[in-house]
Amino acid sequence: MRMQDVETAKMVRRAILRRYVDVTNLDVRVSHGVVYVRGKIDRIRGSYQEMDLAEELAIIQRILHQQPGVRDVVFEVQYPRA
Repeated sequence: MRMQDVETAKMVRRAILRRYVDVTNLDVRVSHGVVYVRGKIDRIRGSYQEMDLAEELAIIQRILHQQPGVRDVVFEVQYPRA
């Protein structure tokens, strides 16, 4: 893995962790600037139960596309439909 991809993966994980979703079962990989986000997300317990996870994923995807070093973002994420 290229060092730049390692740094990009760390940045992606930090960006996702700033959002109000449970990412316990989420995997992030980066290859030549292409970010692969796979797994399952859920709502955080508590006051975020009414959150629209599809909208939250769209926000995360927009944030990631704006990050330096990210050429593309591939989402293969499952989430419970409300």
